[in-house]
Parts: sequence; C-alpha cells; structure tokens
Amino acid sequence: MEPDRARARNKKLVRVGLTGGIASGKSLVAAELAARGATIIDADVLAREVVEPGTPALAAIIERFGADVVQDGQLDRARLAQIVFADPLARSDLERIVHPAVRARAAELERAAGDAAVVVHVIPLLVETGQQEKFDLVVTVDADHEIQVQRLMARNGFTRAEAEARIAAQASREERTLVADVVLDNTGSVTQLREQIDALWAELSSTVARQ
Repeated sequence: MEPDRARARNKKLVRVGLTGGIASGKSLVAAELAARGATIIDADVLAREVVEPGTPALAAIIERFGADVVQDGQLDRARLAQIVFADPLARSDLERIVHPAVRARAAELERAAGDAAVVVHVIPLLVETGQQEKFDLVVTVDADHEIQVQRLMARNGFTRAEAEARIAAQASREERTLVADVVLDNTGSVTQLREQIDALWAELSSTVARQ
C-alpha cells in the first residue's frame, strides 16, 4: 500500500487519523497540531480540489447528478448538498466518486511530506469509511450535540432542522469514541482544549522518539 511505502522511507513517521463530528472543532485541533510541527492533510480541502473543473471526479458527478449541479463550470455545492442530504442513495453515489480521488491525493501528499515525523490526516468520515485501521493513532474531537447544533446555526446560517440533519448524516459520537485512541473534549474553553492537545503532542513526540 502506498502509505506503507512512505513509512518505509521514513522509519520515524507517525500517521494520525483525526476525526470528529461536524462543527466539533477538528480545524482548530489541526491548526494547533500544525503549529507544533505536524504535517496536515485535510480531506475536506482535498474533496474540493478533486472536483475542480476538468477533473474526472467532476465529470462523474455531472454524469450521475446532471448538469444542474454545475454553475459557471464550478460545482454548485449547495445544490448538490440539497440532493445528497435528502437521499441516502445519492449520498452513497457521491461518496463512491469522491472518496477514492481524495484518498489517492492524500497518499500523494503524504509521500511528498519528506522527513515529516507526524502526518495528521483530517478525515471527517473516517469511521463511516472504515479507515481507522490505517493509522498509528486515531484521535476524535468530541463536542456536545447541542454545541454542534449552535455552532452550525451560527457558522453556516443553518436552521436547527438543517443542523440536526447534517449531524444525523454522520456517525454518532459513540461510534467515533469507540474507535478512538485519544478523545479530545471540545465542550470547554479553547485553553482547556489546548492543554489536551499539548498532552497529545507529547505522546506523539514520545512515539517518534521511540521508533
């Protein structure tokens, strides 16, 4: 497997899968880990990259969902979201198109990481796609359900019903916690979260040193 070849070139590489529910605080945790020296590979960023105009993934999306999901050559994400969040089968079809392209691009970026000691893959749907066994450590960012709802309403302008639907479309907090080696509790202050990240970074640094 390609990540295994990357590991062979760098015996001290520690691969981390970072996940969490929507609006749980994954981006903040990723930014904090990057500031401490980790290389970040964000699946959400790659999901946008692989559907840029001219990409095979965008062509496949148009073939499956029709030209209405494209506006001025760009994917109309809002329109596509309306379709897939109302239809589980449509969502599965979209995932079958996008996920393999994202994984391939993530593998390329990991190979390009060079001498990075810690590579963190930010994967919102890590549990849903069964990728937990691919990493040395799985970290879940956890937040109270109501906190997620309020963040989505404030950040995205969602109604409560829309926020609840987005949360319900993902794995449950319990499912993510079950596969996690480390759970970061993001129900408190940023200072409290950073203290947990400091402890996580110390653990990762220790793992690298032992290899």
